Amino acid sequence: MPVSAAAGSERHNVSHAYRGVPRWTYVVAVLAATVVILPLFAMVARVNWANFLPLVTSESAVSALGLSLRTSAASTILCIVLGVPLALVLARGRFRLQGLLRSLVLLPLVLPPVVGGIALLYMFGRQGLLGRTLEVLGLQIAFTTTAVVLAQTFVALPFLVVSLEGALRTGGERYEAVAATLGASPGRVFRSVTLPLVLPGLASGAVLSFARSLGEFGATLTFAGSLQGVTRTLPLEIYLQRETDPDAAVALSLVLVAVAVAVVALAYRRPAGAGVAFWKQRTTPAAAAGRDVL
Repeated sequence: MPVSAAAGSERHNVSHAYRGVPRWTYVVAVLAATVVILPLFAMVARVNWANFLPLVTSESAVSALGLSLRTSAASTILCIVLGVPLALVLARGRFRLQGLLRSLVLLPLVLPPVVGGIALLYMFGRQGLLGRTLEVLGLQIAFTTTAVVLAQTFVALPFLVVSLEGALRTGGERYEAVAATLGASPGRVFRSVTLPLVLPGLASGAVLSFARSLGEFGATLTFAGSLQGVTRTLPLEIYLQRETDPDAAVALSLVLVAVAVAVVALAYRRPAGAGVAFWKQRTTPAAAAGRDVL
């Protein structure tokens, strides 16, 4: 093996073997994990296991869980439909006030959810900017299941945008530029190159949006209210049960935690570079010989 190749191979092995984590960071990491994990263990210890199944299978609990799953799925689809073009514009576009647009889009990440609920109420409520027009047309959004979906979309959309914009920036524009030089239109580049490239980021963002929608409380309560079977999602049911039946509140909280853990684990099970690897595989000479990518 030539000296240069051997040196390159050695550097490659060293880079993969290097784990530059100072020992003291493990202590801080354990403390940080304890802050999050210990309260969850305390909640698990408080569960009334003898009556767990009756508590989580009551009519109100099943209704709230079913409503949460349906509305979260609907809001996730809405986040994908709206968030993919928005993330693409923020990552690839070049225009004035782009930074301001990004700040406004990501604002729900730092706003108290109840503030988002008030904003939605004054937009789509009966006396809101659009609510009056909708009322004339015989449409009502506030305090309906549609309001739940809108509230969840409002708080969850930034999660998808952040995840997808990061994937777009990490992937770069070189593959898209190559496709454009080969004569592909912007729409075809988006379908054939951009989407496969950022698919893992899109999947992670969608799963995180679903998880955020599932746990939404403040905006939903303010904008949609708490009507059983209509707007009372699982977080609202937990809040109500906390006042009357603490055992039921703890049991339902455990169900919500279990679902959230499963969802987050699903979001991070694929490596971040899977999209780039997928596109490289499609653009190898052997792959190109077998099919026309563009």
